[in-house]
Amino acid sequence: MIAAFLDDIRDHDMIRPRRMAERLRLPLTRLAKLAQLNRNTMAAKPGSPTVQARLGEIVRIIARAAELSGDEGRAIIWFRHQPLPGFGKTPE
Repeated sequence: MIAAFLDDIRDHDMIRPRRMAERLRLPLTRLAKLAQLNRNTMAAKPGSPTVQARLGEIVRIIARAAELSGDEGRAIIWFRHQPLPGFGKTPE
């Protein structure tokens, strides 16, 4: 389930920002903002430890949600659209 998501966004052991943005149906600039990174840094140095760590945090959230919901698609929808009780914001 989540393995397919990871296979789509990774190239060897590196998360590809552009692929991840496409899979989450987000503009690359929005993914950069979520990861608290500069879009140019993400594009120029996608393999840097900082970029990989920040994108990895997002992947872990989606992976955990997929485990709970039993479906990767639901996990992505939850991440992008479901407000968290008490916060009024989505996990995104």
